[in-house]
Amino acid sequence: MTAPQASSRPLVEAPIYRRKNCRLCAGKRLDLVLKLCPTPLEDDYRKADRLAPQKSYPLDLACCADCGHVFLLDVVDAGKIYSEYLYVTQTSLGLGEHYDRYAASVIGKLGLPAGCFMVEFGSNDGTMLRAFQKRGLKVLGVDPAAPIAKAATEAGTETVADFFTAALARRIKAERGPAALIAANMVFANIDNLDDIAAALVELLADDGVFVCETGYLLDNIKNLVFDNIYHEHLAYHSVKPLAAFFARHGLELFDAEAVDSKGGSVRFFVQRKGANRPVEPSVAAFIAREDAAGIHAAAPYVELARKLDETRARLHDLLGGFKRQGKKIAGFGASHSVTTLAHHFKLPPFLEFIVDDNPRKQDTFMPGYHIPVFHPKALLERKADYAVILPWRFSGPIRERHAEFARAGGRFIDVLPTVEVL
Repeated sequence: MTAPQASSRPLVEAPIYRRKNCRLCAGKRLDLVLKLCPTPLEDDYRKADRLAPQKSYPLDLACCADCGHVFLLDVVDAGKIYSEYLYVTQTSLGLGEHYDRYAASVIGKLGLPAGCFMVEFGSNDGTMLRAFQKRGLKVLGVDPAAPIAKAATEAGTETVADFFTAALARRIKAERGPAALIAANMVFANIDNLDDIAAALVELLADDGVFVCETGYLLDNIKNLVFDNIYHEHLAYHSVKPLAAFFARHGLELFDAEAVDSKGGSVRFFVQRKGANRPVEPSVAAFIAREDAAGIHAAAPYVELARKLDETRARLHDLLGGFKRQGKKIAGFGASHSVTTLAHHFKLPPFLEFIVDDNPRKQDTFMPGYHIPVFHPKALLERKADYAVILPWRFSGPIRERHAEFARAGGRFIDVLPTVEVL
């Protein structure tokens, strides 16, 4: 990769505003519970011809004192985030298999017949929809990233390049009829106007239709130290108690919830029209009881999380600083959304000479903000790295297994969480 050159064309920074009320209940009693290091947009890995100083945006987490919803105070314009979106589902380790199991489970649980109509919003490249499609459902994707939506359609999974809104839901219903199933996976946390999403669900769901959503689960994320899941694309950090109240206010009913171990701890919840034919399962009350016992709708757990992160940063600086003083060459492994949060908050870039990643879309780009170059993983051997810090730490095992040649050549991997460890 050539040395970075400043782009001659202007780069427009994203519009941003700071919320004054809760996204779920509109309450105005907001408590600041966690401040992470500000970062540029997390997936804004740029080519050499587009490099210029990138603006950083706050990562301030608030908790609503009225309903307990936890969310980022600062909202970056969605159009800026998704207009040149790089992430595609199929690049994530294990997600294809996860969605295959997901489809089988949901179809069996809800008794969905072949030929029924399903819509997924935030469908990305259609990986999850294809799992339902191959089981006989008629599917339609909705995703605002036009190039990704076009590629999904060309690959056989029709996708509308747009945001999911009440207006679009009315159009879909007029053209195709109501949906037996609406799905959202790892996207419900990304939407600022959830009132409009609820209105869209009311518009499009069949009378006995179900909305199924999988999203990061706040309680597990705190317990498992998944702080790097906090970034500008993720506006909300959901738990069952505030969500159940939110849906009830819109004439809907959260009737079941399941724990899912993906993404460091997630929840899959099921919503129907209020008074529809499915009973509210005991799982809902059980989730809420655990949340209340853990106190996640108040400040205390976040104070403890901040303390643990400060300790981890200090240990990393001691370890990596020692290696640097010995003249060792240190690389980073991973160039994902979460890596931007982790690297900036732990202030790791001064220790890293370069980064490698398996995703071809990220290779030959530069990390947001610090502009560290990202290469193919073969650079670990070609550039004679002594250590590789595994930045997407929850995938440490698969990364080490896939790139065992680095270890066989004498290189050492370093874990950053849940403990700092040279492997």
